[in-house]
Amino acid sequence: MNQKEYQKKIENLIKKMFKEHPNKNSIEDNRVTVGWPVYDEKEILNALDSLLDVRISQGPKVLKFEKMFAKYIDTKHAVAVNSGSSANLLALTALVESKKIKPGDEIIVPAATFSAVVSPILHLGLKPVYVDVNKDSWNIDPEEVKKAISKKTKAIMVVHSFGNPADMKKIMPTARKHKLLVIEDCCEAHGARIGKRKVGSFGDLATMSFYVAHNITTGEGGMVFTNHNEYEAMLRSLREFGWMSSREKKAKRFSFSDKILKNYDARYVSGRLGYNLRMTDITASLGIEQLKKLDHLNIRRLKIVSQYQKLFAKYKEYIQAPQVQKNTIHTFYGYPFLIKKNKKFTRKELALYLEDNGIETRAFFDGCLPDQPAFRNKPHKNIGKLPISRNIRDNALFIGCHGALTQKHVEHVQKIIDNFFSKLI
Repeated sequence: MNQKEYQKKIENLIKKMFKEHPNKNSIEDNRVTVGWPVYDEKEILNALDSLLDVRISQGPKVLKFEKMFAKYIDTKHAVAVNSGSSANLLALTALVESKKIKPGDEIIVPAATFSAVVSPILHLGLKPVYVDVNKDSWNIDPEEVKKAISKKTKAIMVVHSFGNPADMKKIMPTARKHKLLVIEDCCEAHGARIGKRKVGSFGDLATMSFYVAHNITTGEGGMVFTNHNEYEAMLRSLREFGWMSSREKKAKRFSFSDKILKNYDARYVSGRLGYNLRMTDITASLGIEQLKKLDHLNIRRLKIVSQYQKLFAKYKEYIQAPQVQKNTIHTFYGYPFLIKKNKKFTRKELALYLEDNGIETRAFFDGCLPDQPAFRNKPHKNIGKLPISRNIRDNALFIGCHGALTQKHVEHVQKIIDNFFSKLI
């Protein structure tokens, strides 16, 4: 057989395997994970095509994935990178390189968030200003944002936590009034909407992650979105070593010239300090197929969430369940909830009980980030005492609601939660 015949045979075997074993990626009925990748033969075959085509670094599939996602979010540009953390780093670096912000400038951020939101701010010599979150949405509070604005403020870093859209209808007018840039961290908010508009399409720049536990995954990977041509060019340069251009036509390749470089290959001119944050075609091949399934996977999540909401409503005296804001689509990266102050049990007791019964739990990421050891002594400013973020730090949990979970998994959660409370009430 020639190579094409071998490839066809392999493809048929993979298709047959998934047809005969559709639940290949299944989880035991009494084990409820926080996250789990959901994919089938389409992702595998697309990745196989890249491997056999010897396109294993950044190439045409990365470009295709970027175009697909930009269209999905409704932005002009998308630039793929190797992680969501890298996406945040790249977005902020592009603003520094564009001279829109400079070291020492202040960036307003929610206190209850993940370290990858603030780490690049500090790495670039910028100063995070932490504000409290809304008591219902757990997203950055627009009223607290107003209190945080100073002469040094240059941007607001909005995080759509757990797929819950932040209040962009209040944040954007504040940003415009004070001429502030807006960066949207949509790393957990794949497909989330405010009205008919997707998150990621409001700010000057937006970021996304495709980590293995997220609504769709490429294993690792991320993306930056923007409507600004200037930022897109800067993002692409910074992503690849600071090269000035990687898309010059052959006729223009040897046209770069300055006092030292004479008729140099324009593709390899380092115009600035950059990184190597490229996504590979193998990674993008997974993303292309995952994106086609995103809306369907989100529907599956929301069906599970609706059952969790009914379950926890029975115990509202003890549990604050997630609040979905009017006219929004919350895509629930996970199902977060808050243990109210009570004398019956603690977060630790509930978490250990769930874990002992096969239900994974996680804290609300870094809780109140300025209280974390790595951040508490770094340059920053807190606006107020951050009571809601610190309550989340001490009393919040989340469990899984992803598309690999079945009705039996949901029923197991229901049973274990009911058993826990039956001993208290």
